[in-house]
Amino acid sequence: MTEERTRNPFRPGALRRVHKVGLLSAAVAVAAAAATAGALLNQPAAPGVARATSESLVTGAIAPDPDTEAPASPDASAATPEESPSQPATPDAPAEKVLDASFEYQPNFYYCGPAAVRNALSARGIDVSQDELAKGLRTTVNGTDSAEDTTRVLNDMVGADVYRTTMIPGSDATPAQMDRLQADVVRAISNGYAVVANSVGGAADADGVWHDFPGGHYIALVGYSDDGRMVKVSDSSGLFGPATYWMSTINMANWIGTRGYSA
Repeated sequence: MTEERTRNPFRPGALRRVHKVGLLSAAVAVAAAAATAGALLNQPAAPGVARATSESLVTGAIAPDPDTEAPASPDASAATPEESPSQPATPDAPAEKVLDASFEYQPNFYYCGPAAVRNALSARGIDVSQDELAKGLRTTVNGTDSAEDTTRVLNDMVGADVYRTTMIPGSDATPAQMDRLQADVVRAISNGYAVVANSVGGAADADGVWHDFPGGHYIALVGYSDDGRMVKVSDSSGLFGPATYWMSTINMANWIGTRGYSA
């Protein structure tokens, strides 16, 4: 995949922090500052791993939670396993595929929705600015409301009813929801369409790096391997390591829990 690396105004290089699960001691000073400001800190996934908002890790200050949305209720699922996907199924899909997508960082802490959609559309050869996409997504300083918005704008841009929204209502994905995400990723990417996911909280990538966004975060999925058991993530935040990384579909499904994805 071709990546166009650009200067990241959102991430001062000297302050980048990479979290390894179980390797960091509790960040007492950060947690105390966040608690004073009323920021929500996720419970650590392993003893000794403390969480703070992504903005506080970058600037040392507590910023409004980006990409907030109300947790989805169980009846909010926009697609069920019984529905036929608008993209054709591909029985002969390859075991692995990575789309030729370009990459841009988000310019601020609340533009992850526009950036994820922009990076996903680049796989179709569609070049549109994040500012233009932000207007269509109705993005504000509070972020982009939900995967319904990313689905709507993606379909507007590709000119067809290709994308559908699938919600994972619970905080932990079920095995059926994990299987559904794996099938959707393979179907979409094998047909040349990147997936946009709305995640919240934290998850570990294939290298054990912990990616944590308590307020929520949009990412593009631009590839898969092992028949969809692993997905390649295009992460515009510039936090927690490289711009792209691999993650198991199981971890990705749990990371999307209470939110949804466009595929």
